[in-house]
Amino acid sequence: MSTQDAAAQRKIVNRLKRARGQLDALITAVEDGRSCRDVVMQLSAVASALDKAGYAVIANAMQECLVDPDHTTEDGLTPAELEKLFLTLA
Repeated sequence: MSTQDAAAQRKIVNRLKRARGQLDALITAVEDGRSCRDVVMQLSAVASALDKAGYAVIANAMQECLVDPDHTTEDGLTPAELEKLFLTLA
């Protein structure tokens, strides 16, 4: 794994850990019977954090394909498959 790949992976893991913390706060808000507004706001934060992590995963894989358009990623994904995955997040 290159230094750039390791840095990208570290950023993705940090985003996922942030999402986990927000999910814990959401669960606590529901358990504590917090207001609908608080719960929805926390839910929105969790969804956004997960979306950003997903985009980062796809963007990292797309960068590999930009270097060599005929290349598949380590997971065997082609550029067309990456595009389809990206659209599932949209």
